[in-house]
Amino acid sequence: MKRFIRIILLVFFSVALIFLLLNLIFPLQFKIDYSQVVTAENGVIIHAYLNKDEKWRMKAELHEISPQLKKAFLYKEDKHFYYHPGVDPFAMARAVANNVLRRQKTSGASTITMQVARLLYPAKRTYYNKIREIFRAFQLELLYSKEEIFALYLNLAPYGGNIEGVKAASLLYYGRTPDMLSLSQAVTLTIIPNRPTSLRPGKNNTLLEKEKNKWLKRLSDNRIFPQEEIANALTEPVTIRRIAAPADAPQLSARMIASYPSLPVIRTTISALLQKKAETITYNYIQRLKLINVHNAAVLVIENKTGNVSAYVGSADFGDAMHGGEVDGIAAIRSPGSTLKPLVYALAIDKGLITPKTIIDDIPVNFAGYKPENFNSRFNGKVTAEKALAYSLNIPAVKLLDETGVAYFTGKLRQAGFATVARNSNNMGLSMVLGGCGVSLFELGGLYCAFANEGIYRPLKLLAGDTTRLSSPVISPAATFMIDEILTMPVRPDLPNNYESSMHVPKIAWKTGTSYGRRDAWSIGFNKKYTIAVWVGNFDGTGVPELTGADMATPLLFNLFNSLDYNSGNDWFVPPAMLDFRLVCSESGLPPGEDCTDQVSDYFIPGISAYKKCTHLKEVFVSADEKFSYCMRCLPEAGYKKKKFPNEDPALLAWYRSNHVTFHAPPPHNPSCTRVFSESPPRITSPVNEKEYLVQKGQQEELELKCIVPDDVAFVYWYINNVFFRKSKPDESVFFVPVAGTVKISCSDDQGRNSNCTIRITNY
Repeated sequence: MKRFIRIILLVFFSVALIFLLLNLIFPLQFKIDYSQVVTAENGVIIHAYLNKDEKWRMKAELHEISPQLKKAFLYKEDKHFYYHPGVDPFAMARAVANNVLRRQKTSGASTITMQVARLLYPAKRTYYNKIREIFRAFQLELLYSKEEIFALYLNLAPYGGNIEGVKAASLLYYGRTPDMLSLSQAVTLTIIPNRPTSLRPGKNNTLLEKEKNKWLKRLSDNRIFPQEEIANALTEPVTIRRIAAPADAPQLSARMIASYPSLPVIRTTISALLQKKAETITYNYIQRLKLINVHNAAVLVIENKTGNVSAYVGSADFGDAMHGGEVDGIAAIRSPGSTLKPLVYALAIDKGLITPKTIIDDIPVNFAGYKPENFNSRFNGKVTAEKALAYSLNIPAVKLLDETGVAYFTGKLRQAGFATVARNSNNMGLSMVLGGCGVSLFELGGLYCAFANEGIYRPLKLLAGDTTRLSSPVISPAATFMIDEILTMPVRPDLPNNYESSMHVPKIAWKTGTSYGRRDAWSIGFNKKYTIAVWVGNFDGTGVPELTGADMATPLLFNLFNSLDYNSGNDWFVPPAMLDFRLVCSESGLPPGEDCTDQVSDYFIPGISAYKKCTHLKEVFVSADEKFSYCMRCLPEAGYKKKKFPNEDPALLAWYRSNHVTFHAPPPHNPSCTRVFSESPPRITSPVNEKEYLVQKGQQEELELKCIVPDDVAFVYWYINNVFFRKSKPDESVFFVPVAGTVKISCSDDQGRNSNCTIRITNY
């Protein structure tokens, strides 16, 4: 007996040693090429792709398999799956006996593990290959758990044509995931893998139904499922047919596939419900705009609290190949129009340059040759900062960018994830605040999401489960709140002109933008819950006269908010602790001085906002009849009085004069005064000092001479290269024909004050 035991042990260890040796020589190596699928946050598949072999093989996890489907598979394929080491010796002995006695193959003995081995290493069914299959089965059992092996089987089982795996079969035959199958559907999917050709769904449903009912009766006889469930399954007909794979959110899906090429299942942050709503609203809206030759739109919906992208509509109609419907409008780089202005104002607030009631001059200005104009080519004189932003005036925005600094501004945009701006920051100028740079809807959505989160920027998330906690304070909570309040103002020119949108204005803060040439219309809004960014236009860059952010993009923005978050108005932003109120002079927006009688309430940041008192009036000595003014040098001993006049910038007064705006100015200075003034010399605004001008050779091209002077000046005198040119009134435009080379231009006023500028003329 002992000898027999020793022989058995020797045989066992020899076999084990041989197996281990073969395992080293022929290791188990495989890599399953799955079809990549993109899912919504709840796991619903929104887009699926063929794998590299042009097969539909979608990876299924065991939690996606219903208990009914699992029971049916184990009963039919391998009742002792959890009890054998990869090979069922009793089943194998029974199969050998039956095959020998009947001299034909009547039953097989392949376990689920052996079938996995055969699917991983397909080969002709020979005795040699069967032995190799058994060897691979032992390897699988050695390296993987039973659950992992069962999952491999479910993912590799053939289902006819180019469909492999129970998940792909469930989705492409029933339009649902395996955990949602009925008992009849589950049993149907268990019987196809053994005969994937003859039982191919849609090809011979009559035979498939017959086989399904046969197995349902066997399951009933063995009481695998309740009799009532089996009875219902027997009455369910097989009307199975192949359907198309999900292909929703195509631009988002392509973006995710490119970002995560090795993930078989990419679970996004997208809400399937919000995505479908946003797609439908955008599609229906753009159909109406096609009548005016506007064919494309893109929409991004962001959940503010998490930074998760809840809806990603890359284009209104992906199938519109004629108008580039496959383009991803959310990732496309375009001119932002005025959408960056809120950040400029917020930075100016944080630097103490302005508060909402600060007065800014909206008049023509020349920044070293750059002369911005407002959208309607009109100027407004003195405006508050809040009105300048609410009305999207260009001049105040450019002035504030000039004061805050372009480098500082681009640094903040870089901090907020603006990649194109970051790459080209050295070439950026003041025009960027009016659209002179490249941004994407995705980047703008992230920036405005920061306005909804107390100025904290967090990178937007597209991948569910992304635990990245990166955050960066772009602006202060106080500045953020002030901008939020301004962008909520109901009286503003960028309200849509159509009746429907004006009647249903949601409780949101929003900003519009229109690029040069009316190629891009933007509208981006937010409330406590969502930030929604909208772009409308044509992907090929075709401009349309009617295309503005207010009239084309904002109605869509309103539709989206009213549909996705209609009852959000009760929850709104609250002032942060660092914010306070104060009274300011309505003439300047500064803390009131002794002459400030008209005062208004204004937000400010203690210790940051300007505290200099208002001096909007200045005291001037005038004659008794108020015909002349005096300086201290020519002040008479008697016959004069003191009077207060507006203390305005000479440039504003010059604009008043040129536009015939009535204003209260001091009378002309005493003509008998012999003092030569050194202060306030003429300011030459054209041409620009130290600038090069290109003039076509042989052409008599003219350059304009223009200046700004104090209001007590009646005439100015122009000199070209120290040679007198002509006398003119201060608001009169003068032209001259330049010659090539360096040109010195001088301007003197009738008070003896003088200024110079030098330009270079180059012929081409």
